[in-house]
Amino acid sequence: MADKINPIRPTDDDARRLARGLIAEARFGALGTVDPETGGPMVTRVAVGTAPDGRPLTLISELSLHTKALSADPRCSLLLGEPGPKGDPLTHPRITLQMRAGFVKNGTPAYAALREHYLTTHPKAQLYIDFTDFHFALFEVQSAALNGGFGKAFALTPTDLGLNLDPD
Repeated sequence: MADKINPIRPTDDDARRLARGLIAEARFGALGTVDPETGGPMVTRVAVGTAPDGRPLTLISELSLHTKALSADPRCSLLLGEPGPKGDPLTHPRITLQMRAGFVKNGTPAYAALREHYLTTHPKAQLYIDFTDFHFALFEVQSAALNGGFGKAFALTPTDLGLNLDPD
């Protein structure tokens, strides 16, 4: 039996730069959660931004299924990176973040600070950002899988992503 080849490359500065760019530039992504009723996976498209410290976040309503899922189980994943207008979609860079969600409730000073920051990159959210059922989900990245294009797979840590946060 032949030895298995590890497709994951050693993480280098180019991979770190690409991953950080995908996170910083993302305006939407696919959020994966665990359905609390069935225990099955659930994926939805969400608007994405970053907090001032670089952590990914999204503005979500208490009425959404993914908010209920994150409230029951904060484990989630986020796929960022969209195919370009030409070529095979699978050759374009993308990153999957393994994360845990925490909520920043509407009406708190932390929400007010994130609100102003978020509106600089998501001005259309002005229409609903003050609805009382909307809160921020702020994500703590646990690990990341970067696919930089065909044959360019990397495993990254929060440190690789510039997220050197105290885990407590």
